Amino acid sequence: MDLLVNLDVPDLARAEALYVEAFGLRVGRRFDDAVVELEGLPVRLYLLHTPAGSVGAGGATRDYARHWCPVHLDVVVGDLDAALARAERAGLVREGSVRDEAWGRIVQLADPFGHGWCLIAFNERGYDAIATRDQGR
Repeated sequence: MDLLVNLDVPDLARAEALYVEAFGLRVGRRFDDAVVELEGLPVRLYLLHTPAGSVGAGGATRDYARHWCPVHLDVVVGDLDAALARAERAGLVREGSVRDEAWGRIVQLADPFGHGWCLIAFNERGYDAIATRDQGR
């Protein structure tokens, strides 16, 4: 099985430039003027051109203001400070400060299309630092 991540964006060229710069991704395939496939993550990221005002899930009208989405994307990085600087240069906006957690560091970001992103840098223990069950490992 594969997992594909699809993001609706109102401006395909702007979104492509943003994610390529912010996360060091590269363009894979293009599907007409409607979809760009981005590579460089463990899953393929597809940017889908869907204009603001078009009808989305549940009959709701698409609005690209910052919104809550029950799914957000975490990008795991080796150097959080460098990755954050790159993402901000590309146009993502920090939402709060960088936080130190038992498992590493995290910062929340928003892109110009309303999507939430987190940059995460795990320490040597990662999520094992907070795991409550071993799962047989």
